[in-house]
Amino acid sequence: MMAKNYNIYIDISKKLKVLSDPKRLQIVDMLSCGELCACQILEKFDITQPTLSADMKKLEACQIVISRREGKNVFYSLNLDTLNEIENSIEDIFKDSPDCICHKKGKICLK
Repeated sequence: MMAKNYNIYIDISKKLKVLSDPKRLQIVDMLSCGELCACQILEKFDITQPTLSADMKKLEACQIVISRREGKNVFYSLNLDTLNEIENSIEDIFKDSPDCICHKKGKICLK
């Protein structure tokens, strides 16, 4: 496997790890309806503001969400480019193709 391809797996796995937390996944689902203020997100959970901030920092670090400040409020929205990248990467992983390693070995791909 080429190093460049392996780096793609590392990148997507980091994003999937962040999304594997149920609370963060629910936040992404909430943001799929549009931009929300941190206070609106916080209302839906029984957590403290610092806990929400830590979750949002993880989502931002993976570029899954984008934030903007307006006065004292922080607003979050989804980074659709990153979400499309995740979707396309997962599709490529599970899709059968002539480049599949099992084809190169003359085996039938189980995908």
